[in-house]
Amino acid sequence: MTAESLSTLAVGSAGPRVAFLHGLFGQGRNWTQIAKAIAGPDGSAAQCLLVDLPDHGRSPWTQQFSYQTYAGRVAGTLSAAAPGEPWVLVGHSLGGKVAMVTALTNPELVRSLVVVDIAPKDYGDLDRFVHYIEAMRSLPLAELTGRADAEERFAQVEPDAGVRGFLLQNLRRRGETWGWQANLDLIAADAALGQGSQIADFPETGAPPYEGPVVWLVGGDSGYVRDEDTEQMRALFPRARPVVVKGAGHWVHSEAPEVVIETLRRVLRALPQH
Repeated sequence: MTAESLSTLAVGSAGPRVAFLHGLFGQGRNWTQIAKAIAGPDGSAAQCLLVDLPDHGRSPWTQQFSYQTYAGRVAGTLSAAAPGEPWVLVGHSLGGKVAMVTALTNPELVRSLVVVDIAPKDYGDLDRFVHYIEAMRSLPLAELTGRADAEERFAQVEPDAGVRGFLLQNLRRRGETWGWQANLDLIAADAALGQGSQIADFPETGAPPYEGPVVWLVGGDSGYVRDEDTEQMRALFPRARPVVVKGAGHWVHSEAPEVVIETLRRVLRALPQH
């Protein structure tokens, strides 16, 4: 893997190409259940690529956060995986913003876009993530005797078992030492900027609107997307079609996987046949 390429996991061997982008502190494999479902039991319904974004999973780290850099790395990775072929691009939260920037700046790569519970706007700060960052940084990596020890210690600072499991997937053993796969220092530095957070913001790309089809999946109980966000979304993505998933919070694909799977199947059925 070169410094520019991203770590990926392939699911499925034939059919339209679909790439999945995860959220902050996530990994491509967070989409495994969804990818296996739309690829089909024989892998012939879709060719899925689960992407680890920069500073996450097994992908290289960057020196400073930039949506344009992330989008450029995603575009390069997709182009290398299937030269000349367009993709259905699916992104959640941070990955949804990266997917939007990728579609705006590399429209020839994206035949259809699915944005999950995020809007193209400045969210102000990363205050909602500061507790997660502090919890991760408080774990004494040099003292850990094993994963069970890590989980026990982490439970003292993060009581939610679901959140613990999600964050601890970033913990990896390298030889005799433990470390975080996510670039925690970079994320913490961005969070410390408060209202100047680049991760919370959405960049001005200077690109024309993306004219392809867009499904905008919104968690009905999330609060990340509001009615007033529709105007900006439609300005950048004129064909955006909001779909509210009732009873789902921010992690729509884990809380309502059957809805996301059926939505993606409809997106695939609507693709032009060559």
